[in-house]
Amino acid sequence: MNAVLAIFSGVFIGSVLGFVGAGGALVSVPILLYIFHFTPTQATTAALAIVFLAALSGALPKMRTHEVLYREAFSIWGIGLITNIGGATLSRHLPNSVITSGFALILVIAGIATLRGPVKADAEKRMPLGILILISLVIGSMTGIFGVGGGFLAIPVLVLFYNTPQNKAAGTSLLIISINSLTSFLGHHGVWHEVKWGIPVGIGAVAVTVSLIASHNTKRVPVLLLRRLFSYLLFALALFTIAKTWIFHS
Repeated sequence: MNAVLAIFSGVFIGSVLGFVGAGGALVSVPILLYIFHFTPTQATTAALAIVFLAALSGALPKMRTHEVLYREAFSIWGIGLITNIGGATLSRHLPNSVITSGFALILVIAGIATLRGPVKADAEKRMPLGILILISLVIGSMTGIFGVGGGFLAIPVLVLFYNTPQNKAAGTSLLIISINSLTSFLGHHGVWHEVKWGIPVGIGAVAVTVSLIASHNTKRVPVLLLRRLFSYLLFALALFTIAKTWIFHS
């Protein structure tokens, strides 16, 4: 049964990353928490490995079609590096309720950002440098503490600060997610031995394949409808996470 659930989970996670360009960790962590009964620390650590592989797989076809901006991706990653590594270290000392409550808040923010749809660049007005630095640091801390790649924030940064076209923003976001997730995963090395890796490896293998296929076929699906449905799913997961943490925690 676990093998079947892992396959379906991988299909879902890979589809989200391939079609939406973000959000893999937002669904990976709840899946590991509530379907496979990982602890919050185990779930965020395992999700980082899954999302790194799936996001990188989704980014590869974008690289081949020149829809990835490397300088922008590595600048956002580099700015957030301190909070990413620091968050990974801090997460081991936080109570489970703090991790899950913070994750629920991120789900709500991500749902709102996704529901608003693609942002459009203003050729005459760019995001101030200070805002870029702040958001990059926030993305780093979210990845480090909660195992979230931050694609839902990276895409608006790319569009508003770098005036990046939406298709290139999605491709660049996948690269940012992958390198952010890898960095934080290495920062979580102290808890690697606590994770039962069979399930995450199975999920990751399927997610990689599906993400690659989905990324090739984004023009064939109603992406705006998928983004809207994904937003509603994030809101539902946030409510469930809060209820599970504070009402049904026993």
